[in-house]
Amino acid sequence: MTLQVSGVSKRYGAVQALDGVDLSVEAGEVVALVGDNGAGKSTLVKVVSGVITPDSGTLEFEGRTVRINRPHDAQALGISTVYQDLALCENLDVVGNLFLGSEERRWSLMRGIRMERRARDLLTSLDVRIRDISAPVAALSGGQRQSVAITRALLGEPRLVILDEPTAALGVEQTAQVLDLVKRLRDRGLAVMVISHNLADVRAVSDRIVVLRLGRNAGDFRTADTSQGAIVAAITGLEDPTWPQ
Repeated sequence: MTLQVSGVSKRYGAVQALDGVDLSVEAGEVVALVGDNGAGKSTLVKVVSGVITPDSGTLEFEGRTVRINRPHDAQALGISTVYQDLALCENLDVVGNLFLGSEERRWSLMRGIRMERRARDLLTSLDVRIRDISAPVAALSGGQRQSVAITRALLGEPRLVILDEPTAALGVEQTAQVLDLVKRLRDRGLAVMVISHNLADVRAVSDRIVVLRLGRNAGDFRTADTSQGAIVAAITGLEDPTWPQ
């Protein structure tokens, strides 16, 4: 098991954001985390990513109990998170964005050539098609920008990749490209956690769907064996869903 979250709770004043939440993700598996607004999805992602510290509960990563008190701790373990805002610099090209923050202080021509070669190799291995990687990111489509952000997350060779709303505001073709990229991450043996409101995208790419409702676990489903109605019922708390299969 790559990640095991057990009994994690987090309170903000009078608000119980998480209440004894469990979640697991295995290598070579895509787990979708879904739920209505305020269900606790973002809080759980922040716990795993080291942005916030839970009040109680345990985290295990690759078989050992770990403490993740800051984002650097998560990155050192091999946990990489791509947030919805992508955090790309639009005035920089693809290579510049991929290596932003990890450049050597002393620049050299050979250093630049090595970075460009590595960027091309990684993009090719993920079947990310960008005609001109020297173009500024501002000139790329939404799907291409998302692909650049995901590719950047792989530079540290993580074992778990967390994607926050990776298809939000994308068109049909761009969404398909990003979902294909998520599948390729799984094929590389990575553990992948996807947070999304789009159930169609979730069902297209995930192996399991974990539902949170009001800060608690509301269901853990094998995607292939579960109807859309069952997922909607878990999200909304309905007893007898009439949602189409």
